[in-house]
Amino acid sequence: MSSRFERFALYLTVPAGLLVILLYALPILQVLALSLTEGSGAVANYERLFTSRAVAKVVQTTLVVSISTTFITMVIAYIIAFGMIHMSSGQRKLALLMVSIPFWVSVLVRAFAWITILRSQGLLNSGLMSIGAITEPLQLVYNRVGVTIGMVHYMVPFAVLLLYANLTDIDRRVVQAARSLGARPMTVFFRVWLPMSLPGIGVASLFILVFSLGFLITPALLGGGRTLMVAEYISVQISNTGRWDLATSLSTALLIVVGLLLALALRSPTMRAAFGGGSK
Repeated sequence: MSSRFERFALYLTVPAGLLVILLYALPILQVLALSLTEGSGAVANYERLFTSRAVAKVVQTTLVVSISTTFITMVIAYIIAFGMIHMSSGQRKLALLMVSIPFWVSVLVRAFAWITILRSQGLLNSGLMSIGAITEPLQLVYNRVGVTIGMVHYMVPFAVLLLYANLTDIDRRVVQAARSLGARPMTVFFRVWLPMSLPGIGVASLFILVFSLGFLITPALLGGGRTLMVAEYISVQISNTGRWDLATSLSTALLIVVGLLLALALRSPTMRAAFGGGSK
């Protein structure tokens, strides 16, 4: 009976598996094939990734923005998630609702909203100038600052939910034991809460970093073409210049980097446990 049920459950996954192959695996294999055959061939295509100054600048910008976004997002998200687990039930429900609201708004709408707020004649600069805090508008958009702000705003809800799930699983008896032994609040936080939440921090940081490396819409709009990241650069090569050789080789390299990040993360027992794979 058990084997029959397992066989039936396996059959149910076949349509989803075929869909994944058609929509994900085949296009990725086609991109890989193009990166090896387009232009001057595989060696020249991938060699260009290490010799082109334009590619080096784009990769540097992507890394700086992605790492900055990940760090700022994690600090903000941890504060919010930590506060949520100490709220009353009613307050927690309201907080979860507030965190979920950004998911209801299109990423395009959010990006344009930030342009309205951050541009030279926008709400923020106009408000600061009206109170005399600044004499000239701050350059907050169409640069790395604007891109980072927009990406952090987009990523925070994801990180909050991931961290909240981790923090709610922490055994409160350990915290109570530390307090009963005379530990001060800061000591409890740094010696108990923070170490026990490291798996959640790791998973959330990895998610944000991977997402940031391939983010397109928000950097394209808030960067205004002046802060090119890898995904936008690939899009430009395909849409504007027709450089399929460079675009596909860079896409494949990005995929390999993401795969290596995941593989390295899963070598850690705590990360495997956080992903649900056990500690062995």
